[in-house]
Amino acid sequence: MTQNLKPPLDVKNLTKRYANVLAVDNLTFAVERGEIVGLLGLNGAGKSTTINMILGVLEPTSGTVALNGFDVAKDRQRALAKTNFAAVYAPLPGNLTVRQNLRIFGLIYNVPKLEQRIDALLAQYELDAFADTRCGLLSSGEQSRVSLAKAMLNRPTVLLLDEPTASIDPSTAQGIRGYIRDFTAAEHGAVLWTSHNMYEVEEVCDRILLMSHGKILLQGDPKTLPQAHGFTTLEALFVDVARESADAP
Repeated sequence: MTQNLKPPLDVKNLTKRYANVLAVDNLTFAVERGEIVGLLGLNGAGKSTTINMILGVLEPTSGTVALNGFDVAKDRQRALAKTNFAAVYAPLPGNLTVRQNLRIFGLIYNVPKLEQRIDALLAQYELDAFADTRCGLLSSGEQSRVSLAKAMLNRPTVLLLDEPTASIDPSTAQGIRGYIRDFTAAEHGAVLWTSHNMYEVEEVCDRILLMSHGKILLQGDPKTLPQAHGFTTLEALFVDVARESADAP
C-alpha cells in the first residue's frame, strides 16, 4: 500500500558526466499521477539524457530513478513494466505494418488479450484504415499516432514524450495533445513531456522544469511563471533564460 502512494516518477540527485562534461547535474524532481510536466531547455540542456537515464538506456553517474516505486537500476523489469516512451525521432520499423508493429511490441510488453488491445487502440487513434499499411509509407502525422498507440499498449502509468509533435502539422499536433490529455485524465498517468513549442507547453503542461547546462533553473505553472519573473509570455521567459545560458561561462 505504501508503494502506491509514491510518485510514479521520482528522480533524486540524478547526474551524468562524460569525461569533463557534466551533461546532467544533480536533478531532483517528481511527476505525480494525473500530471503533465514539461521538461524544457535548449538543445544540449540535458533533456534527452535525462529521459534516457529514466528509461535505463543510459546509466547515471550518480543518483536514482524510481518508476512506480521500483528503482530502475535495481529492478529494471518491474520499474519499466508500466512505463512507455514516444518520440518523433524514434519511428517504428517502416517495413512492418501498423498491426505487425503493435503486435510485436505487445508481445514484448506481455500485454494480455493482445489482439483486443490492438483493435481498441487502432480505433482510438483512428488507425483502422492503416492497420495493414507499412509504417514507412505513412505520413509523419500518421506515424506519430502509431507511435503513441504503441506507447499505450501496456497501459502505462509513466509516459515519457520527447518532442512528440515535432515536424507534424498544427492540426495533427492538436490531436496528439488531445490524446495525451485524455490519457492523463482517464488513466491518471504521469507524463514527462519535452518540447520547444511554448504554446503547446502552456496548453498542455501543469508544471514545467526549465533546464540549462544540466540543471533545473526554474519550475512552476507555465501560465503564471512568466509573470512571476517579469515576462508576459513563456516564450519570452524561455528566450531570456536561453540568452543568459549562452552568455554563461
